[in-house]
Amino acid sequence: MTMQWRTALTAGGVCALLLMTACGAPGGPPAAEVPAGEVPARPSAPVTLNVLDVAGNLQLTQGMIDEFVAQNPDVVSRVTYEKAAAPEMAGKIKAQQDAGRINIDLVLTGTDGLSAGAEQGLFTPLLPQFADRLTGMNDYLEPAAAMQELAADQGVVITYYPSGPLLEYAPDRVPDPPNTADELLAYAAAHPGKVGYARPSNSGPGRTFLMGLPYILGDSDPKDPVNGWTKTWAYLAELNKHIESYPSGTADTMKNLANGTYDIIVSTTGWDINPRALGTVPADYKVTTLDGFTWVTDAHYAAIPKGVSADKQSAVLALLAFMLTPQQQAKAYDTGYFYPGPAIKGVTLDMAPQQSRDVIAQFGRPEYEALIRDHPTATPLATKDMVAAFDRWDREIGGGSR
Repeated sequence: MTMQWRTALTAGGVCALLLMTACGAPGGPPAAEVPAGEVPARPSAPVTLNVLDVAGNLQLTQGMIDEFVAQNPDVVSRVTYEKAAAPEMAGKIKAQQDAGRINIDLVLTGTDGLSAGAEQGLFTPLLPQFADRLTGMNDYLEPAAAMQELAADQGVVITYYPSGPLLEYAPDRVPDPPNTADELLAYAAAHPGKVGYARPSNSGPGRTFLMGLPYILGDSDPKDPVNGWTKTWAYLAELNKHIESYPSGTADTMKNLANGTYDIIVSTTGWDINPRALGTVPADYKVTTLDGFTWVTDAHYAAIPKGVSADKQSAVLALLAFMLTPQQQAKAYDTGYFYPGPAIKGVTLDMAPQQSRDVIAQFGRPEYEALIRDHPTATPLATKDMVAAFDRWDREIGGGSR
């Protein structure tokens, strides 16, 4: 299987999204929101659904969608799929809404696109008015429910993973991996250029490492990168002395680990499992965590743009209810891309398709079960705070690398 890497949340992209949020776009009146009472239980005739994916989510959920269509031809006649970068999403939907011709019926997005769309008022609020149709949300895992709170009722969590930060390393070169932040710094000092991570604004593991360090280091406010990260910025500056450069994306760090350029990189559960399954990284490479670490979680959401017809909203709501059943959520295990992947309770690996079970059996980590169970979780930074963190990292850390 070819990996569909998650769309990166870039500082420039988020800033562009925030600018669009603040300024809006020229054009006609806001798209009309169909009153919940006018959305039927089933569409009057089968509809075509147009799905826009700006998060790489279809790798996890297209099988769910296709099975729904196969089982419900009286609801959905066919589905078209489109992929785009997250920063393009708000402008694309806004232009269609201003023209009075919305042809995107369902958006699959991460926190970045959801935040931008919600702040600009592009999405139809789904809760509480449709809660009775989306009863699977009652079974969310606790951290997935916390990610749902970030949605401000504008979207629905459909896949979830704990993410990281993890350290991935080559055991032949690192027989005694660091287990504390100080030990990681000492390894970097003793082996210049051998510890690496990608620019956080363009890397899931990079930004998870950035957001996870304040918990590991005991900073005063892990949610405030401007005033609460004194220890984190000092640590990153010290680590920077022993890092020669920062790759532009995570895939390059994986290749550098595999070819011996790096001994240790930052990673996440998905970036650990899937590249080893694909053969990008040797199968016997290992992961470890730093003392005091907290999972900085991640999720994908489904959202309905304003202006979508009542019949199509009906079909999308039925689809989302189907996707939040245990049998369909099991497909989210995929090939470890968003490991584990399911957002609701009680979805075990033995419920997943055989390919998923085979990949996880070979490339999964037995230790993940205990790590996920025993360590706390935290939601990622709010968009404006993430932009502030990226900006400071770019100026003070990345801009100062040799």
